[in-house]
Amino acid sequence: MPTPVPAVAVTVVPAPASRDVAPLMQELGLEEDHAAEPTAVVQAGQLRAVAQALKERGFMLMDTVGLDYSAYTEPRPKRFAVLHNVYHPRDHRRLFLRVWLDDGEEVDSLFPVWKAANYLEREVYDLVGIPFVGHPDLRKVLTPDDLEGHPLRKDFPLGESPTLFRDGRFLDPATFRAGLTGRDAGLTGYRGELRRGRGEDRLPPVMPEGGPK
Repeated sequence: MPTPVPAVAVTVVPAPASRDVAPLMQELGLEEDHAAEPTAVVQAGQLRAVAQALKERGFMLMDTVGLDYSAYTEPRPKRFAVLHNVYHPRDHRRLFLRVWLDDGEEVDSLFPVWKAANYLEREVYDLVGIPFVGHPDLRKVLTPDDLEGHPLRKDFPLGESPTLFRDGRFLDPATFRAGLTGRDAGLTGYRGELRRGRGEDRLPPVMPEGGPK
């Protein structure tokens, strides 16, 4: 009589949840923005309420950046935008919240919703000059207190003097600009055409054997 084959336990792995945030945006009444990643346009006065609704659904704040579109090639609703990157750690959904702002226009701080907004918003305030209402300690975080202007604004005078950061580093204007425009290797050691997928014949510099000299 043949030996019976023991039963093998089969573990059923559930199908991964959809990362599509379109139903979520529809549920919250958010307008979709045209962007490479799922992005919603939020009015400045509604931002904190939208953020609170997302937190209640398990989302967390990952990053906050400020953008100056004054030199952008296509027209934009306003000069500045604050972009919040929110992420759900369990189902891996990601959504960007974009708030359009004029120069000097304020936006609510998300610190009451996510404490992670503290230094993120201070950096945007320092480098772009966007004020956040309700932030508990809105001070500069990277540049010296006596530096006039905001280094990430398009009209910041890079050509006049080096920018000193708190840790003692200098941002040399000519070198920084060369790296951005691709005319020279700049700070990165890569010419601009390499970043655009061209100029493969020009190899970037490599670290000398034994480390920097």
